[in-house]
Amino acid sequence: MPMMRPCPLLTRRQIEGMIAEGRLVTIVDVYVLKMDGWIKHHPGGDKAIMHMVGRDATDEVTVLHSPEARDQMMRYRIGRIEGRWKNFVPPIQGGQFRLPDEGDDTEPSQHNRPDSAKSDAESMCSSVASSRETSPVFDVDESSIRRRRGARTIAGSPPTSTTSASTEEDELHNVTPMGFLDAETRKAIHLDLDKYPSLDGDTQASIVRKYRQLHENIKAEGLYDCDYSSYAIEAGRYCLLMFGVLFFLKWGWYVPSAACLGVLWHQLVFTAHDAGHMGITHNFHVDTCIGIFVADFIGGLSLGWWKRSHNVHHIITNSPEHDPDIEHMPFLAISHRFFGDLYSTYYERLMKYDGFAKVLLSVQSRMFYVIMLFGRFNLYILSWDHLIFRRGPRRGPAWWHWWAEMAGLVFFWAWFGYGLVYRCIPTAWDRLVYVLVSHILQAPVHIQITLSHFAMSTADLGPDESFPQRMLRTTMDVDCPKWLDFFHGGLQFQAIHHLYPRIPRHNLRRTQKLVQDFCDEVGIPYALYGFVDSNKEVLGRLADVSRQAAILAECQRVVAIGA
Repeated sequence: MPMMRPCPLLTRRQIEGMIAEGRLVTIVDVYVLKMDGWIKHHPGGDKAIMHMVGRDATDEVTVLHSPEARDQMMRYRIGRIEGRWKNFVPPIQGGQFRLPDEGDDTEPSQHNRPDSAKSDAESMCSSVASSRETSPVFDVDESSIRRRRGARTIAGSPPTSTTSASTEEDELHNVTPMGFLDAETRKAIHLDLDKYPSLDGDTQASIVRKYRQLHENIKAEGLYDCDYSSYAIEAGRYCLLMFGVLFFLKWGWYVPSAACLGVLWHQLVFTAHDAGHMGITHNFHVDTCIGIFVADFIGGLSLGWWKRSHNVHHIITNSPEHDPDIEHMPFLAISHRFFGDLYSTYYERLMKYDGFAKVLLSVQSRMFYVIMLFGRFNLYILSWDHLIFRRGPRRGPAWWHWWAEMAGLVFFWAWFGYGLVYRCIPTAWDRLVYVLVSHILQAPVHIQITLSHFAMSTADLGPDESFPQRMLRTTMDVDCPKWLDFFHGGLQFQAIHHLYPRIPRHNLRRTQKLVQDFCDEVGIPYALYGFVDSNKEVLGRLADVSRQAAILAECQRVVAIGA
């Protein structure tokens, strides 16, 4: 462990001033870390660090990094804190901070998020009136909410009570498009606040304490130790599939060959996922080499892109503005909040809810599986975008990743695009069929990924929510028999994986009972659905968002007529 410098005690006001000046300050354990010099070298990408500014990142750092990496972070400590830390809203999420010479050292009565962008939970839970101006989003009386919910009957939903046509018309005139979206947001927050533990400091601190104890119990059980015999079985499966690819190709049976290649890629994704989380050897460089070989050289996908994107997903799961794993506009939307032309902080662009999106989202539940068939082609685009624009670190321990990945993607298109598809398959039609079959068979893994999140909450409960509660609130597990674990590749245990990403996937089933006991103890619902039911939940969510889009369109039509 590096030599420690003396750490002065820093006040909350001092830390706020540093962040206002542009410093990337976060809290790990009781230490204040300034990550300005590290962000460009972080192997997990810059965005992950930016989402931890002003927050206690102890749990996120612990579960996503090795002990050696945690020790290295201590080189960036500039101070320490006393007592329980109350999280700021990071600047990337809209938080505002006072410069050191602005105001005094007294604590503001509200969180640092600007009034117009405060989390819904903060606004709804506050029982003290503030001096701010009335917000059209959050300062709405209950009668207004009831009027907005009444708009559902206009789109064909079953009414909750018998109303006359004139009453429905009057209610429509009392609803604005923005008002409808606000009411839906408030309703989603209400549901989560009723279902999950309180956001007060003592309750969340108790959850965190028991979560960290569970982490120690998991380590004591040896569940972080990788069972390499399981990977020997995996390797045997990969070799058998590759033999099928070459055997059928030699005999001119192109569809069976393409099917074997598609299944091989499907299975290899799970090993690349394990390596990206350092869940195989737990050595950063060794697991990275495994991941790049599997993902880039064999699969044609950038491991660096995946890490940069996936780490953000693990930190700010299911946030429409921030989580790239649910930002699929204009093809799919799992929240009404996408109707507001949201700005993606990950892609740094506006996700427009335009005419094209309106058409696609209106049929998204029927087009869901069709869209999943072509998901791999989008991953190629994202991979090349990551490498061409050098979005990964250029220095630090990951300096060599770009060179290895560029070599890997060139090698992939040489052996697959030129050597296999162009040289070994004689006709253009057979080549097209080969590419489509091998790529369409990736649909199961894309569906598996969406099952764990698309039907779960997308509400923002604010900075007071603990890491474990957010992970369990936004993630579900998919129940399946043990003999089918190879098909799901560990992705069926996403709730457990989000709590402890570095646990090897072959140990996740053994971990499940410990996590379920933890959930029972702290009162957090553990979402577990069968494969069929989880698909129904996702399709139901997509259909519900489509209905909300139809209601919004009706509101806009009525407002236009009234104008």
